[in-house]
Amino acid sequence: MNELPAVRLLDRNTPPHISTLIILACVSALSMTMFLPSLPEITEHFETDYRLMQLSVSSYLFVTAILQVVIGPIADRYGRRPVMLWSLALFVLATIGCVLAPTAKVFLAFRMAQAVIATGMVLSRAIVRDMVPTDRAASMIAYVTMGMAIAPMLAPALGGALDEAFGWQSNFLFQIVAGASILAYCFFDLGETTRSRHSSMARQFKDYPELFGSRRFWGYCAASATASGAFFAFLGGAPYVGTTIYGLGATEMGIYIGLPAFGYMVGNFISGRSSTRMGINRMIVMGSLVGVVGLSLPIALVWLGANHPFSVFGLMIFLGVGNGMVMPNAMAGMLSVRPHLAGTASGIGGAIMIGGGSGLSALAGALLNEGSGPYPLLLLMLASILLGLVAAAYIVWIARKAEPL
Repeated sequence: MNELPAVRLLDRNTPPHISTLIILACVSALSMTMFLPSLPEITEHFETDYRLMQLSVSSYLFVTAILQVVIGPIADRYGRRPVMLWSLALFVLATIGCVLAPTAKVFLAFRMAQAVIATGMVLSRAIVRDMVPTDRAASMIAYVTMGMAIAPMLAPALGGALDEAFGWQSNFLFQIVAGASILAYCFFDLGETTRSRHSSMARQFKDYPELFGSRRFWGYCAASATASGAFFAFLGGAPYVGTTIYGLGATEMGIYIGLPAFGYMVGNFISGRSSTRMGINRMIVMGSLVGVVGLSLPIALVWLGANHPFSVFGLMIFLGVGNGMVMPNAMAGMLSVRPHLAGTASGIGGAIMIGGGSGLSALAGALLNEGSGPYPLLLLMLASILLGLVAAAYIVWIARKAEPL
């Protein structure tokens, strides 16, 4: 890794300040969750079916996954700064399209175009790996994603309040202002961090087999994908469970959807303090175990007859804690398998993570109905976390047979 100049705030000739990386991750998370409490109203506005409008979650995640496959190599080839600035500008244009959309299909098209902001998630992690070595990267990524957790924790509540006060379009107007402001801020602070940009795009894609041949890379991808898959299934099914089964309003629903993000922030804090000392593999195992316990509790309570929404949504805090321990460490492991391909690894790993999440989100929406209760959602999430525990055990097994990263 090349030596980078010292960080100076609002100096585009130095690496970005950590606050910039947190903001870039935040706007990605904000776009993903802020409008969720408005889904029933958007469905009514376009006079369509909830299952169609639920595609605004799953299709957004699907496009995000596709984009991440190419964002990494493009950023490795052309640099982090220009790719990030162009993505922010396109995000603002796509959000304007969501506000002005005349039909549900046009709205869904612009909603999918909003997924370009996923660049913020990919490149904030890759920039960290440009700047610091593996164990420090896990800690720094944890702090970045701990800041990112504030957005999905507060965004649904803010979105629900804006919806009730001004209508669903106000969610997207807020995102337009936020995106334009962050674009201006990044223009002055986001300095370039990659120094190896000599290979062609064709060469970047030829490097994929180097990653695909690493069993460690696949293990870290699986751990990350299963942890995030449980959360994305929650995003796909929670609005229906909250509004149809428990009769929650938009503001209440926004608060409950934000609870896992509070747990995620706690898990990120634990990772930030402990990853360097305990090692990334041990943190992944511990986080997976916390997630299994966290999902077993609401299933048991519902089975015993608990009928309050907190019995389902409140205990999702523990899922968030587990994910906050798993995901920054799994991502640090992905990026460190082949450090010279950090951007590519971040993109591929993110695509696998979010592509799986997209499928689980759509499946959660399809499985739920008024007579099913919350069981299909909870069991689907538990199955995903159990697979993550298997992936964590595989990572530990591989590590015992190979040299340290």
